[in-house]
Amino acid sequence: MAKNFEIMEVGLRDGLQIIEKDISIEYKLSIINGLIESGIRNIQVTSFVNPKRVPSMADADELVKWLPIEKDVQFSCLIFNQIGVERAIRSGLKKIETSISISEKYSHNNLGMSISESIDNLKNIVSMSDKNRMKLRAGLQCVWGSHYNGTTDQKSILKRLSDIMEMGISRISLCDTTGMARPNDVSSLLDIIYKTFPEIKISMHLHNTNGMGLLNLNEALKFDINEVDTSMGGIGGSPFIKESSGNIATEDTIYMLDNLGYDIGIDIKKVSKLSRKLEKDIGGSYFSGKLYKMI
Repeated sequence: MAKNFEIMEVGLRDGLQIIEKDISIEYKLSIINGLIESGIRNIQVTSFVNPKRVPSMADADELVKWLPIEKDVQFSCLIFNQIGVERAIRSGLKKIETSISISEKYSHNNLGMSISESIDNLKNIVSMSDKNRMKLRAGLQCVWGSHYNGTTDQKSILKRLSDIMEMGISRISLCDTTGMARPNDVSSLLDIIYKTFPEIKISMHLHNTNGMGLLNLNEALKFDINEVDTSMGGIGGSPFIKESSGNIATEDTIYMLDNLGYDIGIDIKKVSKLSRKLEKDIGGSYFSGKLYKMI
């Protein structure tokens, strides 16, 4: 029997956030419509962040105004503070994602605040989203380590997960922000997480910096993980981490899951066509995927 699985396409946000070339709203909308046509039903379309820090997201408010009306498609955005939530509320989006870091250094670089400050900040975000009946997924950055602090102590991760769950959040994304995870690291952590928090719902946000992304996802599947973030063509990377690469590629992930018996319902050929067009227009250096070039 085929098993259901949710893919969230994050290429428009996690991918395009590092692009220096100006990309028009019309172009982004054409990608969004193409992704919907391919069968993708969860799309992170943008982030409501400071445009001075991430110029490619400066059009976020205007972009959301022109999103197509699709009752079976869920659009979402990334936010990191109350201003971001307010913008999301005004935009009409009903789902937001946010995250805090395990790494103190990365927290300062990415969020502009300490870990303890980010936890207080998250409480305010949760309160605002609850009042406005918004769906919220929280996450942990640098779960399997960072170039700033090395590997992460599992006790620290469990403490942060406890902090988040005490706020009433059950869906939490584990982010391998710098791509340092290995399959054994993934299984070891997930084993202790589920033993500690049996009610938790985990999503995976895996970067492919060291080419281990799909292997790490395959390991996570043993724990019945049913949601993963991917980016078309493997585009992306953090603007605050040198030489980081994108999330695991949407096409590569679809191919693997299809062959493992999961019910994905996404046309890999249509996604690949979009990735090739984007690569042609912005250059291949941003892409780490493999299959989109061949399908």
